[in-house]
Amino acid sequence: MPVELKGNIVVTGANRGIGLELVKQLAETTGEEAHIYACSREPEGSRTEALRQLTTRHPGKITIIKLDTTNEESISAAVQAVQDQIGDGGLNLLINNAAIRKPASSGALFATKKNDMMEVYETNVVGPFTIAKMFLPLLKKAAQRDSPAKGSDNKTACSSAIINISTAFSSIEKCPETFSAAQMYPYRISKAALNMLTRCQAEDFKTHNIVVTAIHPGWVQTEMGGEKAPLTTMDSVLGMLSVISSLSNKDSGMLLDWQGNTIPW
Repeated sequence: MPVELKGNIVVTGANRGIGLELVKQLAETTGEEAHIYACSREPEGSRTEALRQLTTRHPGKITIIKLDTTNEESISAAVQAVQDQIGDGGLNLLINNAAIRKPASSGALFATKKNDMMEVYETNVVGPFTIAKMFLPLLKKAAQRDSPAKGSDNKTACSSAIINISTAFSSIEKCPETFSAAQMYPYRISKAALNMLTRCQAEDFKTHNIVVTAIHPGWVQTEMGGEKAPLTTMDSVLGMLSVISSLSNKDSGMLLDWQGNTIPW
């Protein structure tokens, strides 16, 4: 049984780019029983205006949650806010999408400072680590509620998943092919670490029947990806949601692209 895009869904970094498009398409394609918790660092800020408009177009379907991925207290408060709304329902899908890239240039060695490395690592690795850790009790609730009956032969069934948005630039094997295009030291290194986090949590959470998969969204036309990127957010997210909806336990701990192809570590 694949991961069904239903129930309670949390998306981080939901105020723009890929995160905003994820919320939009999830709101449009999931059934009445689904609810999306769209996380933003500044829910009332100007950069969250598009997300607020989206909640108006889909009344009762989207709840905006304040969440700063670098602040443990903010994460804890966000978990409590979601818990208060879902009760015993559990969390079916957590998409760790929030990420940053520093410095703003190509991230060449001599343009990159220590603070760039530390800030990117904190947001792109420590953030998803802490978020998954704190949301784990809610993920376990969903997995336990909808797990296969004892003695069932269905060993691939899952109803709770964590998706870590990664990148092809995280691939150590493919680095010689991609390095000249964009060096991006902090971003590449942080996403490689995110891949290991994905692998570790896949092993750790498999006893709970929780799938953990990293997905590369492609080179996308976003604030980070730039105007020259070949993919629109709509096409990227359409592909990713198709991949997510077809995931099973065999995909846990893998790095896939937006079309479902495996990317080497």
